[in-house]
Amino acid sequence: MDLAQIKAFIDAMASSDLAELEATKDGWTLRLVRNAGPVPAKVLAKVLAKSRDSDALPAAEFRPDEVATAEPAVCAPLSGIVYLRPSPDQPPFVVPGQVIKAGATVCVVEAMKMFNEVRAEQDGVVSAILVESETLVDAGQPLIRLA
Repeated sequence: MDLAQIKAFIDAMASSDLAELEATKDGWTLRLVRNAGPVPAKVLAKVLAKSRDSDALPAAEFRPDEVATAEPAVCAPLSGIVYLRPSPDQPPFVVPGQVIKAGATVCVVEAMKMFNEVRAEQDGVVSAILVESETLVDAGQPLIRLA
């Protein structure tokens, strides 16, 4: 799937009332989900200010070959900028030691001006937060380790 095809899907979704769109081609799957709620103004202002300051944000160091598979983790569903708080003046979604249930929002990943909630797939206790807020993460990168 090339960039022109991805942009075409985004344009098609933007010009319709679709809430979700999924396409698969050549072993790749693209899933677009329309943001259900408004983006917090403070988060949006911060993202826009950062995008004006630099074209590329530093990526968090991620080496897929070093990921421990024995420990459960919540991984990034897509590449983008991770936010550990709903807005700068609110507490984090989760903190180490916190008990969480499957489906709980643990962070948000912003990609292509869309904010995507990242939810826990299983119950557990947050044992470590593996990334810093407002850093670039890769799809599949572990974000939060569960015990």
